[in-house]
Amino acid sequence: MTALSALPHVPQVGTVIIRGEDSSWSLQPRELWRHRELLYFLTWRDIKVRYKQTVLGLAWAVIQPLAIALTLSLFLGNLVRVPSEGLPYPLFAYSAMVIWQLFANALTESSNSLLANERLITKVYFPRLIAPLSSVLASLIDFAISLLVLAFFLIYYRIVPTERIVTLPLVALLAVLIALGVGLWLAALNVKYRDVRYVVGFLVQFWFLASPIAYPASVVPERWRVWYGLNPMVGVVEGFRWTLRGTGAAPLSLLAISACVAMAILIGGTYYFRRTEDTFADFI
Repeated sequence: MTALSALPHVPQVGTVIIRGEDSSWSLQPRELWRHRELLYFLTWRDIKVRYKQTVLGLAWAVIQPLAIALTLSLFLGNLVRVPSEGLPYPLFAYSAMVIWQLFANALTESSNSLLANERLITKVYFPRLIAPLSSVLASLIDFAISLLVLAFFLIYYRIVPTERIVTLPLVALLAVLIALGVGLWLAALNVKYRDVRYVVGFLVQFWFLASPIAYPASVVPERWRVWYGLNPMVGVVEGFRWTLRGTGAAPLSLLAISACVAMAILIGGTYYFRRTEDTFADFI
């Protein structure tokens, strides 16, 4: 008997091919839920890092939109006399800045989220969507603080919100979805093309001027109103102001257009992000 014949029988194992699931359209809800603790810690880390070693800390969440709103009130409200649709112009401007800062902060931070988590992405597996999601969620803290100041504005001008105030979270959610959708596009592009971060700053400034922050959407001629509404933040800003006013009709058409555009941006951003996420570690 040879030595080979004395060896115990070893069963033959066939070739196992492992293929990734083609789910480019999916937000990976199961994977995100499985890594929910990581999402929580990254969100909390983003909040702490943002205000680490700052003199005023969380007060910056109030100072920035408040300073811009007061500047707009001084020059456009008092000097130019821009219409404010029945609201005192400081409240008109600050309420728009509150929802705009939520969008702008979420967009800016999410677009840079992959580079900010460079070491983590190159060493550990986790759903890459967690990086931009944590940046967006961290922006909600600033939004909550700004809402407290907005409440003081309402008290000062003796404006009592009606039952329509319950729709405010839905409008805020729409702003978050728009920021997340655009942020997914820019975050994926930023990994490969580092000059995207310069484009983000220009994009936010241009978007600010193209949105009804310092002026109402009603100043846009009626025939251009639908095309103007393709800017999804138009419906968001007008809808946010509507939740605070005690009078006026709901901007349903603008909100509907904003919702459709937001979903298109989010679906497209998710698809592109998921299709390119396998190369993130290589380019970073």
